[in-house]
Amino acid sequence: MPRTKPPFRADHVGSLLRPAALKAARGQRERGEITAAELAAVEDREIETVIRKQEDIGLRSVTDGEFRRAFWNYDFLGKLAGVEAYLGERKIKFQGPQPKPMMLRVVGKLGAHRAHPMIEHFKFVAAHAKATPKMTIPSPSSLHFRYGRDAVPASIYPAMEDFYRDLGASYRAVVRAFADAGCRYLQLDEVNFAYLCDPKLRAFVAERGDDPQMLPHIYARMINAAISDVPADMTKAMHLCRGNFQSSFVASGGYEPVAENLLGKCNYDGYFLEYDTDRAGGFEPLRFVPKGNKTVVLGLVTSKSGALEKKADVKRRIDEATKYVALHQLALSPQCGFASTEEGNILSADEQWAKLRMIVEVADEVWG
Repeated sequence: MPRTKPPFRADHVGSLLRPAALKAARGQRERGEITAAELAAVEDREIETVIRKQEDIGLRSVTDGEFRRAFWNYDFLGKLAGVEAYLGERKIKFQGPQPKPMMLRVVGKLGAHRAHPMIEHFKFVAAHAKATPKMTIPSPSSLHFRYGRDAVPASIYPAMEDFYRDLGASYRAVVRAFADAGCRYLQLDEVNFAYLCDPKLRAFVAERGDDPQMLPHIYARMINAAISDVPADMTKAMHLCRGNFQSSFVASGGYEPVAENLLGKCNYDGYFLEYDTDRAGGFEPLRFVPKGNKTVVLGLVTSKSGALEKKADVKRRIDEATKYVALHQLALSPQCGFASTEEGNILSADEQWAKLRMIVEVADEVWG
């Protein structure tokens, strides 16, 4: 049962390990040794190469590997009108190395028209891909969860309800711009629904004055607003993970606390769900997936280490998931990207491609 539209039976989250030439060029740019145009030329060349590589191993959707970004989220959010990225103190820590302390804050009313630079990033992929070009952006909840009210001055938004409304509307305009540029496969990357499955992080948001029971409902409304003005043939997908930096993570806990809201009330066509370790819990929350056209992409292959999973183990876990959702509503991917930040996870490029190639092979064997 191969799929003719995304998410495909063999798919991937989007970010890929940065090549050495790209890392070197970015360092040269930071030191002022090359111009922005010279860096862009290196990015263009490396993105064309990685598009061909994805297509050559049999993936039917391709991304730019997020090669033009330092972070999966800050590069996008920091370019929204009314939002500023800055260096500060991280309040949510990884279980290992810590990323650069990049933060976000609201500096003006959201929603003012501004052409987002990542529209051009998508156009470049679309112009060079034979497979379906996929665009990945952070979910709107990423502007709120880590900081809460600290990132939203009361002088700009006395009522948080107005902030949530304007953030959804701001996203709606950018998402529509991607659609108008030809994007028909858009993925919103979301850690915060998964973070709300961790008792420690639920306590963290409660202590600062947010209600962990209400946040999934607030975020679902923002998400639905963000994807409310798109063509009928655009696939809207969500990716969830529990943190991804140099093979480390932030949160633990199964999807049960958010599953009914997440799977039943968010207007997505597909869900990329992390399932590579016991930290993600069991498949029981998949019982909330509506019967029909929604697709769950099982993240059974880890992006956090180079050890290659055994096909038999992956197939066994797919079979276990069918106790809760039909096989025709399932697909396979890594549990996360391989480089949510430019540093990348701790594995080699060869190991990365071996995992993606194996996913394609398993999908062919399971779904035909």
